[in-house]
Amino acid sequence: MTMPTRRQCHVLPREFYLRDDVTLIARELLGKVLVTRLQGALTAGQIVETEAYRGIDDRACHANNGRRTKRNEAMYGAGGHAYVYLCYGLHHLFNVVTNVSGRADAVLIRAIEPLDGIAVMLRRRRMATLAPRLTAGPATLTQALAITVRHNAGDLLDSPIQIEERGIRVADRDILASPRVGVAYAGPDALRPWRFRVSGSAWTSAAK
Repeated sequence: MTMPTRRQCHVLPREFYLRDDVTLIARELLGKVLVTRLQGALTAGQIVETEAYRGIDDRACHANNGRRTKRNEAMYGAGGHAYVYLCYGLHHLFNVVTNVSGRADAVLIRAIEPLDGIAVMLRRRRMATLAPRLTAGPATLTQALAITVRHNAGDLLDSPIQIEERGIRVADRDILASPRVGVAYAGPDALRPWRFRVSGSAWTSAAK
């Protein structure tokens, strides 16, 4: 994994998200940096785990076969917007909308490795010492970064939540692909290897 120089840091452009291969985007998000400027603090972490969801033919996706509800409406926007929803009425889960408007593809961010504002993240998670449980899971990382459903449909190019390129490169050989978590209801689609993790990272989720 290569590390960045200052000149390599920039917010991902719209074109990154508008591509039609959600699994490719999910892989390429590994190594990118999720940044929030919320509650008066900057916090950030390197993305180390993602899951891809495709609206058109993926029974694990909230928008499968054109399903459209108040909850998933943000998925139908143009790539580069946030889709944040409540899981079990408790956990705020952060997704990145991809593809063009109307396609409803998205990438769930499942884990990050903390980089900036670690003391703030620890306070938000009520933790005293740095450990993977700080952000190694989709519900814990949103708590650490102060992301909630209030940020649903926000533009990731012009909002307090952005994703940056900082020149961190994750080689294909260092990416683990496996089935997604918690989607057994999706039948054969549950077996798609659309969960991507950085091999050897201590910050990926423990979910099997």
